[in-house]
Amino acid sequence: MKDKIILSMSDKKISALEMYLTQRNTTLNAEIDKYAEQLYSKTVLKNVREYIDTVSSNNQAKKTK
Repeated sequence: MKDKIILSMSDKKISALEMYLTQRNTTLNAEIDKYAEQLYSKTVLKNVREYIDTVSSNNQAKKTK
């Protein structure tokens, strides 16, 4: 399950970001996702991340059966 995060930023800033990110062949969503993953990896302890990955994998395996 995924949660959503809402960010507040002026529409002009978002438009400018999207324009320049397009020139770099990426999107605002892709960059935010990448940053969120980096922040998660940097902040959450490795053993906790491994536990979450294991639980997520087990839940996916149960759904495919």
